[in-house]
Amino acid sequence: MIKDLHTYSAQVQKLINHFDFERLPVEGTLYKNCYRSSERNENGKPFGTAMIGLYCTEPLSVSCFHRLQSDEVWHFYDGDPLELYLLYPDGSHKVVVLGNDIFGGEEIQFVVPAGVWQAGAVAPGGEYSLFGCTMAPGFYGPDFEAAIGSELEFQYPELRDTIRKLSVNGHATKMPSGYEE
Repeated sequence: MIKDLHTYSAQVQKLINHFDFERLPVEGTLYKNCYRSSERNENGKPFGTAMIGLYCTEPLSVSCFHRLQSDEVWHFYDGDPLELYLLYPDGSHKVVVLGNDIFGGEEIQFVVPAGVWQAGAVAPGGEYSLFGCTMAPGFYGPDFEAAIGSELEFQYPELRDTIRKLSVNGHATKMPSGYEE
């Protein structure tokens, strides 16, 4: 449960209450699971999962840099644009802006490939971004790996400020034992 809701904007309070958002361990995102397949593949992973997330400036909700072993599809729903920061294994990087201005270059849906470091936050000047993520195979806690910020800074020095801003995980790199297995 998110504390001190009265200190946040009315819209953010409504969204937190409506979806009953919780804080995602390690990563920092406010989220709510809305689908988890009861069927599992041969590796024990659910066939598919879906969640709704909220990035906001108050209470601070961002995603630290992390990578997954499956592709993740992002969907933009409401609010201000959000920025997805992608760090590719070849040393390149990209910023994808998700939002409703599709003719202005914003994406309403984007696929983050497996193995790519990703992080996200409300775009500068925004208050909140409501989004969703779906995966097939589904999100599986042991497949999650958060980055140590100082190690990423060494590999991507031009993004040092962004990496520091989004390194909300400290030195935690794995989901708690038993989380989403």
